[in-house]
Amino acid sequence: MITQFLRLSGYAPGDVDDVIITSVVPKVMHSFRASIVKFLNIDPMIVGPGVKTGINIRMDNPQNMGADCIADCAGAYYEYGGPILVADFGTATTFNYVTADASVICGLITTGIRTARPPCGMPRPSCRKWKSRAPRRFWRKAPASHAAGLYYNFLGGIERTIAQFHREIDEDFRVVATGGLSRVFADDTDMIDIYDPDLIFKGMLHIYERNVR
Repeated sequence: MITQFLRLSGYAPGDVDDVIITSVVPKVMHSFRASIVKFLNIDPMIVGPGVKTGINIRMDNPQNMGADCIADCAGAYYEYGGPILVADFGTATTFNYVTADASVICGLITTGIRTARPPCGMPRPSCRKWKSRAPRRFWRKAPASHAAGLYYNFLGGIERTIAQFHREIDEDFRVVATGGLSRVFADDTDMIDIYDPDLIFKGMLHIYERNVR
């Protein structure tokens, strides 16, 4: 898969200078890392303990913060500055707050909209069509109305969560959205200030450069 992806992109394995990985799926890491060593002849940098991120995690259990969230926070802080709230709409939905001095002081995680289970007997709605636009009407047949209901229920939860961060944190901050369906949600609410689909990659680049220096 790695070599095919490179070829389709117009590159050869020898064109790769270095590799950095952020992952929250431990089961694949051994084989993935071994593949990179074998086919690219590179020992990849793994975002995790011992790697400088430029982000200070000041929460009760910092080891519970996923490497993807750390990369998101690094990308948000070093691209846009702090304080900033980072919302990532992926398999799970995460919110992490980064202060002006690059400290993550609070965060939460909840179900992603793609994994939300519909009521008994209802078909699972497809989220693919939401990548380009949000459902605009409730008044449709059951499957469509269920998809719209799920979308707006989720959007309301996003807005209520951001509002709660504003209530509990006594300072002005911006909100940056990233991940799968972030553009659709960002277009549908004025509570999100920045949309950046490449935030995690920007964070990984910052972390990589911070360590190779």
